[in-house]
Parts: sequence; structure tokens; C-alpha cells
Amino acid sequence: MTHVAVATMPSRWLLAALLVASAGSAHAADPVATARVAFDRDGIVSTHVDGLADIAAARTITADDPVRIASVSKLVVAIGVLRLVEDGTLDLDADVSGALGWTLRHPRWPDVPITLRMLLSHTAGLTDRAGYWQIPLDGSLRELLDDPRAWNDSQAPGGFWQYANLGFPLVASVMERATGERFDLLMNRLVLRPLAIDGCFNWAACSDDAAARAVVLYDAQHQPTLDDHRGNRPACPVRPASDGSCDLSRWKAGDNGGSFSPQGGLRISGNGLAKIGRMLLGDGEVDGMRLLSPTSIRALTTIEWTYAPGNAMPFEEDEPHDATGKAFFCRYGLATQTLATPRPECGDDPFGDGIARVGHAGNAYGLRSGLWIDREAGTGVAYFATGVPDATPGRHSAFTAIEETLARGE
Repeated sequence: MTHVAVATMPSRWLLAALLVASAGSAHAADPVATARVAFDRDGIVSTHVDGLADIAAARTITADDPVRIASVSKLVVAIGVLRLVEDGTLDLDADVSGALGWTLRHPRWPDVPITLRMLLSHTAGLTDRAGYWQIPLDGSLRELLDDPRAWNDSQAPGGFWQYANLGFPLVASVMERATGERFDLLMNRLVLRPLAIDGCFNWAACSDDAAARAVVLYDAQHQPTLDDHRGNRPACPVRPASDGSCDLSRWKAGDNGGSFSPQGGLRISGNGLAKIGRMLLGDGEVDGMRLLSPTSIRALTTIEWTYAPGNAMPFEEDEPHDATGKAFFCRYGLATQTLATPRPECGDDPFGDGIARVGHAGNAYGLRSGLWIDREAGTGVAYFATGVPDATPGRHSAFTAIEETLARGE
């Protein structure tokens, strides 16, 4: 095994970054920072990082700096769910109403139970049109589900595929009610701490050292959009209560599983993300520690849905999709994408080699990210780029050009 670390910070880049920090108005086409970590079952094979974790502090990015990894978080949440399935606390195919403590039903199909399998695979009939992130600390997720816009009015749960961030606050609420534990602390216990990853959902459970090394996210003008807390923890790691206060003791298990952003709020480094990938390559085991059984890894990565015209909205509804009309999502499991679907309608191959890698993409607050493993070859890659909200479209896929570049290691 070889381990090659490359960290570049040319003086011209540093000068340009500092000029952006002071002027704050010039558009910058290049990312503020990129990180790419390639790995196999035994360890990290190569690392390449470039740019600044924090423009104002002129702090160079490293592969150990935690970033809000966006929707790759969903895959990590699914790992936590499967740990609870393994110990008998949860059931993928049971009606989640029992765990929630209230009846969750599509208003047009009240006789169809909604399960964790549906929520994790985006087949529960939900949409993001009513929102999913705006519930205050003292609010109730149940009230949001009473909004008809939260549901696809024309599709029953269980068949049609529609990407819905809202499903993951529901998953987190189920996890909280089943265990009595706050979601972020539960994920630390189930996944991050056993893997020795200094990560967290929404900062409250991260170490002081991790908080001090936060990767700041930026807009197209390279102005901060998130996590610009100058080496400290944010004043409030969640959406404040309706009165503006931020007392986490007001948390109640299952009332609002969205408080710690299960749909996208995981802060994790490139090296930490690679550890998750190595565990998946190892059928649930990494560095001598078994987190999940091989059976659970198969459940996680088994394809639950495959795109065909008319059976899905194969892109995120509130995001511009590929101008060619090719689908971004074509095969999906339990919060896992499978790439390179051999259909002409599909543009899900940023690597451009036709290999069916498994993982998840991320896109939020000017960041693009991905974690992908080739189980047959025993290899994988974790990557992210910041400051690219208007990223150039890709050359050969529905992914962006920066994602294609990072995926291929170009």
C-alpha cells in the first residue's frame, strides 16, 4: 500500500484568496478549496488538497478538516439505522407510526403504511415543497407533515421515486423515539465514535479541535455562507426556538428530528469520509473493528429502485438539473446511489468508465461532494469542493465538471 499526500498552496492562489476576502465582490470561477482522498480496504492510497479552509484566516485546507458534507450525510444516517436494526431496536419494514408515537400517512393513501425502507430510499411519497429545515428548536415535525405540500399528491407511497430531504428528519425522529437519545449524540455512539472519527451533526458533539478547523462554505463571490465561526463553535448549533433562545435542554425525543440536520449536516473530514468508505469496502469491518454485518452492508447497497421513464423525478426538485435532460439519480438503495446505470436516459457516471460504484453525492451551500466505492476492485474515493454553487456542467454526465474532475483524479 502506498500513501502519497499532496498539499498545494501556490502564492498566487493565496494572494487571490486574500484579495477576495478584502474586496468581497469579484466572482471567482475556481473552487475555494478541494480535497480528494483515494483509499482501498487497507488504508488511504493518495491524498490531494488545495486551497483555503478559511479565506479570512488564510488557513490552508487539510484532509483532516471537517466540512458540512451535504447529502452524503444520508448514507451515514442509514448506517446508524442499520445498527439499530441489527440490535432489534428498529425494523426496516415496520410502520414507522409506532416508533414516532403518531400516525404517519399520505393524506390520499391513508391505508398504506410508511416504513423506514421507504424513507431511506425516497419512495415514501414525500416532497420538500413544505420545507424541512425551518422547524424551530421548540417546534414539531408532525405539524409540517400536516401541510399538503409535504406530499406528492399524485403518487402513492412505495413506488414512485422522488428525492425528499424531509424523509431524513423523520428517520431521525424514529431513531430518537426508539432510543430516547438526541440524534447527534446517538450518531456519535452508533457510527462516529466506534470509527474514531471526530465528526458531528451540527457541531454540538464535535471536539473543540474539530470546531477550530471547520471548513467555511462560500457562495459564487466567495463570501461565507456557512460555518464561518472563526475557530469557535457557533453560538447556536441548531435552529433557535421560536423565542430566539437556544437551550438544547428543550429537546424532546422525536419531536423534531431535523434539529441536527440528518439530511445534510454531518461535519466530517476527507479522511473521516474515507474511513466510512473503507468500512463499506470491508463488508462492515475496518481496521479490525466490525461496525455492521455483511448482511447489513448488502441491505444498505442493494438497489431498491431503478429509473424508467414515468417512475421518478430523477433529480432534486429544487436544483437545476442536467441541460441534456439526462437523469442524475438512476439507481438507489438505502440512502445509497449506484452509478453508471446502463440506460440512455441516465447521466449518472461522473467517472466516465461504466463501473457501478456505490455511494452518495452532496450539493449545498456552494459545496459539491461525493463518496464512491468500487466493491469489486476494493477501491474508493472521497472528495469535496467549496465555493462552487454555479459549477460548470460536466462533459459526460449530469454531474458538474468539478465533480467529474475530482472523481477521476484529474
